[in-house]
Order: sequence, then C-alpha cells, then structure tokens
Amino acid sequence: MVPGSLAIERNVLEWRFDPRCPARLPQAVDYDVPVVILCQEGYTSSLAAAALRDIGLHRATDVFGGFAAWRIAGLPALGPTPLHRASPLAPPVTAGPARR
Repeated sequence: MVPGSLAIERNVLEWRFDPRCPARLPQAVDYDVPVVILCQEGYTSSLAAAALRDIGLHRATDVFGGFAAWRIAGLPALGPTPLHRASPLAPPVTAGPARR
C-alpha cells in the first residue's frame, strides 16, 4: 500500500468520490479534487480514472504501470519489500531454445 492512500474497491469507486453522493468519502469535497488511482499493473486503474472523469472529476488519473511500477521505481510503500529489482539495463530473461 502507498503511504497516505485509501484502499477503495473498484465497484464503489464512483459513488465514494462523487461529491453529490450521500455515501461519498470526506475527501470528496468537489469535482476539482485530484485523485490518483493505482491497481496492480495499471490496467484497471486507467478504466477507473476514466470513469471518474466521466462523472466530472476532471483531475482523476492513474499511475502508468500500477503498483508494480511504483515498487520497481523504489517509491515508498507499506508492506513486504520486493525480492528483486530488475535493472533497466539488464537484458530480458529468456527460456532459451525449446528441447525435444
């Protein structure tokens, strides 16, 4: 988890951030609130940020590559430390030729 973040399930995201909704979060004070969404790899978060923009939260965005990219970049996170950071200069790992 990212320090200072909120964990919100995708299926309740829009009504938790919609300032008109009675079930909104205290942080959802208006449509100008910046919202940065993270998922594991950045796919679901892109769709979620677009959904928030559709309801009027024009500053909603997501992190390219998601939480995995966040951790690889060495940004602060709570929880277990990754076992390995791939070097951006390292060649890709391949399995080699198939054996018969």
